[in-house]
Amino acid sequence: MNLTPLMKPVFRHRAKKIEKYATDAGNIQRSVLQRLLDSAKNTEWGIAHGYSGLANYEQFAKAVPMQDYESLKGYIDRMRHGEKDILWKGQCKWYAKSSGTTNDKSKFIPVTPTGLQNAHYKGGFDVVALYVANNPSSRIFSGKGLILGGSHAANYNLPGSLVGDLSAILIENCSAFVNMMRVPGKDIALLSDFEEKMEKIARATCNVNVTNLSGVPSWMMAVLKHMLDITGKQGVEELWPNLEVFFHGGVAFTPYREQYRQIIRKESMKYMETYNASEGFFGIQNDPADPAMLLMIDYDIFYEFIPFEELDSPNPTILPLWEVETGKNYAMLISTSCGLWRYMIGDTVRFTSKDPYKIIISGRTKHFINAFGEELIVDNAEKGLLKACAETGAQVQEYTAAPVFMDADARCRHQWLIEFAQEPSSLEKFVEVLDTELQHINSDYEAKRFKNKTMQQLEVIPARRNLFNDWLKSKGKLGGQHKVPRLSNSRQYIEELLHMNKQE
Repeated sequence: MNLTPLMKPVFRHRAKKIEKYATDAGNIQRSVLQRLLDSAKNTEWGIAHGYSGLANYEQFAKAVPMQDYESLKGYIDRMRHGEKDILWKGQCKWYAKSSGTTNDKSKFIPVTPTGLQNAHYKGGFDVVALYVANNPSSRIFSGKGLILGGSHAANYNLPGSLVGDLSAILIENCSAFVNMMRVPGKDIALLSDFEEKMEKIARATCNVNVTNLSGVPSWMMAVLKHMLDITGKQGVEELWPNLEVFFHGGVAFTPYREQYRQIIRKESMKYMETYNASEGFFGIQNDPADPAMLLMIDYDIFYEFIPFEELDSPNPTILPLWEVETGKNYAMLISTSCGLWRYMIGDTVRFTSKDPYKIIISGRTKHFINAFGEELIVDNAEKGLLKACAETGAQVQEYTAAPVFMDADARCRHQWLIEFAQEPSSLEKFVEVLDTELQHINSDYEAKRFKNKTMQQLEVIPARRNLFNDWLKSKGKLGGQHKVPRLSNSRQYIEELLHMNKQE
């Protein structure tokens, strides 16, 4: 039974509202801020910062300092112990477990009932609405969606209070309709052991009519390859002839694109990027021909931005959405109905358009290399790898890079550890193309590479098969939404990986 025609009128109505993003973004965001302030004015945080007396953005910006996890941690811990009306009204029972800070292994991001609906689920609905708008002949609801999730556990042993991957929270709380349209069942989807989960997903879904996939590209790739292995099929389209789209997010898709083309050989297969983080749902790729994502501005999320070059400033410029410029990298701050106020999430974005506002995720505020003034960000790395792969026939499975500050010959360089799904025709050429392309797209990198004076040519070390998965497994982070740090100023990650690489 195909339910898609029944859903189309609802999706069309929402698509019309999204069209207003192009003409009324400033007013939409101002109304979001006022709604958040009104809702939180009687909380402990709202009273302390005078929310009842704030009438506009300028007053809000003066009243509330910029926050990070460390500054909110005490409030969040009290919320986790059951206290009400702290950062947001009422009690919060769900916490998305995210990668940690300098002082903690993990962060626990509140997911309030209001935030769950207006900062997370709303995004999932809009993804399908925009997809159907772009694909009128879609039969997406004629079958099931394979949705990969993580797991959750008790929170301080409080009744009904849990912490876990955001994906697990979304699956646990999804509506009856969504639950009817997704596979696998919760008993499998929420397993904590990824290898057990992967096996059970493969067995439970190989004979189901799957029309769409949702998940992190790296983990979905592992599941799909395992399914092909146990079924003996040559391509995923043989398993699911009606498969039409993969909604992906969490990591850049560039390193995986060619690998997906090889295992899903259907020319009509579509791919749609989403920007869904533990802190909120931020962006959706609304144009298949444009890799940039539409910034979703009418959710319970108010956006602000810090110019990337001012990140280390004690008093950085903080801009509302209506004051940003295209072509510049910004760190993103959010205020949400999950109780995050002017909170730096750690991602950097670049605007490609202002009518409507569209973004590309350019990197992380902490995941970049700036050891010698080169300011290499993840966006640069992805573009460089794309060029090197194209010219050498390589496919990159996973990678990380870090600086070598000075070796025995007093040479400084970047060191890349790359797990190839397909080895390059020449590693030497791969290195040369990657290094040259990074100079082409990053003037600071080019300046530091000039005549090998500050930095020498980068080094690439091929990693053994499954190295990165083994490293994540050793840290209890296999599966879910866990990601390999792509770039780092520190050598901590790469040294651990290099040590494991030598063990076999």
